Amino acid sequence: MTIILASGSASRRAMLEAAGVGFEIVRPQVDEDAAKDALKAEGIEARGLADALAELKAVAVSRRMPGRIVIGSDSTVALADGTMLDKPDTRERAAEQLRRMRGGTHRLVSAVVGARDGVPVWRHVDVAKLHVRDFSEAFLEAYLDAEWPAIAGCVGCFRIEGPGVQLCSRVEGSQFTILGMPLMPLLGWLRDVGEMPA
Repeated sequence: MTIILASGSASRRAMLEAAGVGFEIVRPQVDEDAAKDALKAEGIEARGLADALAELKAVAVSRRMPGRIVIGSDSTVALADGTMLDKPDTRERAAEQLRRMRGGTHRLVSAVVGARDGVPVWRHVDVAKLHVRDFSEAFLEAYLDAEWPAIAGCVGCFRIEGPGVQLCSRVEGSQFTILGMPLMPLLGWLRDVGEMPA
């Protein structure tokens, strides 16, 4: 049985393909921004936000695909002061976010939820730390010249698998988590439930 990925994320698709997971993509038809705004208004923190949005996506698709395993995933970046970043909608917003990250240590939270028949049946949340270096304005402008608008869909305004790695002096945690999905725990669960060879 083919697993369903409830995401349009290129990095999540690439992770599953590289790991040899058979899957198809079904985009969740949810208003993610409205859900995020409502959750933030309730005072949710970064870990809970990533988990809730991953569940929202997995469950929304799972309701339309009975009997199938559906995977939803989400990531958020929380600055040192607890502020959670959104995907930038303009180059100026991306520059502003990157300046706020410059010289600090921030948390990147990625969650993955498995659902079946409209019910979440498994979940995992992982956290990585990003040590962002004190980069120059000249570097920032050259970086945005090279990476905008490709990073418009990236929380934290970077792709660690590309030039975005130059923003950090070091990272702590799984690169899969930084790419947007805790892959190793997910693969373990898929083996446990018989969706992949053990």
